[in-house]
Order: sequence, then structure tokens, then C-alpha cells
Amino acid sequence: MRSRPSALRLSVLAGLACLSFQAASADLLQVYREALANDAQYAAARATAEAGREKLPQGLAGLLPVIGATAGSVWNENRYRMAGQPAWNKDYNTHSYNVSLTQPLFRWQNVVQYGQAKWQVVQTEAVFAQAAQDLILRVAQAYFDVLYAQENLAAVRASKQAIAQQLAQAKQNFEVGTATITDTHEAQSRFDLASAQELAGENDLEVKRYALRVIVGKELGELARLRADATLLPPQPASMEPWVVAAENDSFQVQAQQAALEVAQREIERMRAGHYPTLDVVANYGKSDSALSISSDTSLETGTRNIGVQLSIPIYQGGAVNSRTREAIANRSAALAGLENVRRTATLNARQSYLGVVNGLAQVQALNAALVSSVSALESNKLGYEVGVRINIDVLNAEQQVYVTRRDLAKARFDTLLAQLKLKAAVGTLEESDLEQINPLFETP
Repeated sequence: MRSRPSALRLSVLAGLACLSFQAASADLLQVYREALANDAQYAAARATAEAGREKLPQGLAGLLPVIGATAGSVWNENRYRMAGQPAWNKDYNTHSYNVSLTQPLFRWQNVVQYGQAKWQVVQTEAVFAQAAQDLILRVAQAYFDVLYAQENLAAVRASKQAIAQQLAQAKQNFEVGTATITDTHEAQSRFDLASAQELAGENDLEVKRYALRVIVGKELGELARLRADATLLPPQPASMEPWVVAAENDSFQVQAQQAALEVAQREIERMRAGHYPTLDVVANYGKSDSALSISSDTSLETGTRNIGVQLSIPIYQGGAVNSRTREAIANRSAALAGLENVRRTATLNARQSYLGVVNGLAQVQALNAALVSSVSALESNKLGYEVGVRINIDVLNAEQQVYVTRRDLAKARFDTLLAQLKLKAAVGTLEESDLEQINPLFETP
């Protein structure tokens, strides 16, 4: 009788533990690690990298010996007839097997292909490293989007609450004759607008939460929010040019395209090798067993062993080799142009991100000052309204300015943090440790 209540108590406790886990807050670093394990896009990039690494053993295989074996058994039914003699049959089995070995001595296209494979692996690793950086940026972007949507919704709700208070006061003042109906209509109009903005804000927050869920793979609880006293640091070095030079040389996109150019260059040589002779060591060992003659049941067993070198000289292949060489030359030109484009794009990204950090820091400082001024202006307008030197619309506008400034300040701080991460990604140095550095800026709500 006691076992059933105990089991029920355990199940209730397990359910409460599960709920508390789901409701637990998560910071930026925790969300990133969840995405590292569950993001489908990153998982696809990881699998693609694993496949790309197999290019190296495949290229090496062209330089190693090839060993093959064959075996067979054939049933033979033979009918013989000689003039003036009765016909007779001879039925027998022929059993055989053969083992062959081919060791390339000179196959230049295989040597070139092995060199290509090394650069293909370099390209694969660079692309995968870029995918890892992209994951950090996607997580940070989605995380900040949720926080900003929360800030925006909180500002709208606070504005709505303040407007509701002003609306109630305007109605009361109108009833006692100290204010006109215009104040009431104005406050009602602002209240209705705030209600519509609240619905839009709730919808935007739901969308942003789902976008983060797509990356993480599960529903998250409350997110750690950026601390009000968080200090955002300027980039180091504090000059733009070192970042631009580093991006032009060290960006993973540049590294991947440089590797692609090396592959394309070696492809020309590999295609030209279609004109070159090949030299192999060839060895065979075989054995067969069959009937000795048509008039005897005696079997014949034969064995062969041979080893030698085989020279193959291509003479004419219908112009295919020349055509493939021209194709490879054109692909090299495309890869070279692609490298130049990637370098220019990398420098542009570095400049934009650097300016985003510098200008973002200045904007945060200006909005902090603007928020202090807006709060002071709101207090002054409230006092002026109470003594009759300000009207209701002045208070509403001042309140709106405070909430808009607070919202814009939050966006500027998130944009600056994201620009810092993008700047490091532009030079190929963005890692999990960068999230560890900014993670203390967030606090549990």
C-alpha cells in the first residue's frame, strides 16, 4: 500500500525537477554550447568536413599497389563426332583462380592528384572553421534578438502603463473641470497605439524565440540579460589597418579560396599528364584445372607466375586531354578572380565591423547621456503638469522619449557586442573563448 504513494511522489518530484530545469535561465555561453551539440546546420558542416578529409587517403591510394584476385568454375559440355564413328560426349569442370598486383612506378597524374588532395583537405578545414565562426555569430545574433525583443516589449508595456495612468488622470481632471476633453482624447489615442504596439511586440518576441530554438534545438527558459552597468571595451589594436591586413590574409574564407586556387592550379598539371606515359610493375599468379583430352579422364593442372614492367604510351585520345587542360586553365582563372573578390570582401567586412564597434561605443555613450536627460525631462514635465504649466501631451511625449531612448540604448549595446564578434570573425580568430569573455556581462533575471 505504501509503494504506490511513494511512486506517485517520485513521479511528481521528477516532473517538478523537469519543469524547474526548463524554466532555468541560460546565459550566452550555455546557449552556444547547446547549439554546438544540436544545430542542424553545424552538424551538416561537420559531416561535410569529415567527408572532405577522406580526399587525402583517396589521393594516396593512387600511389599504392593495387591487388586483385579472381576465381571461377566453368562446366563444359562437349559433343564430338568423327566420320564413321558414333558420337560421344566429354563433360568436365574447369577450375581456375588468379591473383594480380600492379604497382605504379610512374603515373604523374596520380602524384599530382595526391598533392591536390592535401590542398582539398586544407580547403575543407577552412570551410569548417568558417562554419564554426558562423555558428557563434548566429547564436549571438539570435540571442541578442530575443533580448532586444524583450526590451522593446517591456518598454511598450511600461509606456502603456504610464499612458493608462495619464488617461485616468485626464478623465478625472476633465470630470472636475480642470482639463479639456482634448487631453482625454490624446491620452486615449496614445493608449490605443500602445496596445497595438504591445501585440506587435509580443508577436516579434515569439518569432525571435523560435528562431533561437531552431539553432539550439529545444525550448529555452529565461535568458540572462545584459547588465545595466556592463562596460563595453574598444577593439585592440585600436587602429583599423591591422584588422584590415589580418582579414585580407587570415580570414577563413580567404584561406579556403587560396586552397581552391592551389587545387585549380594542380588540376591543369593533372590534365596535361594525360599525354605522359605510365610505367607499372605487374605481377600475376594463377592456376587452372581441367580435362587433359577428349578421350581421357585425366585432368590437366596448369600454373602461371609472371612479373614485369608495363609501359603505356597514350598517342591520341580524340583531343580530350587538350580540352580538359583548357577547361582547367579557365577554372584556375575563375579561382584567381574568386580569391581577389574574397579578399576585398574580407577587408570590407573588417572595416564595417571595426567602425561598427567604434561608432557603437560612441552611440552607447551618447544614448546613456540622452537617457539621463530624458528621465530628467520627464520629471520636469510631470511637475509642470501638476502645477499647470504643462499639458498632458507634454508628459506623454516625455514618457515616450524615455522608453524610446531606453530601447535604442539596448539595441546599440547589442549591436556593439555583435560587431565585436564580427570583427574577430573577419580576421579568423573568433572562438568560444570570446564568448567566455563577454558572458560575465550578462546576469540572471
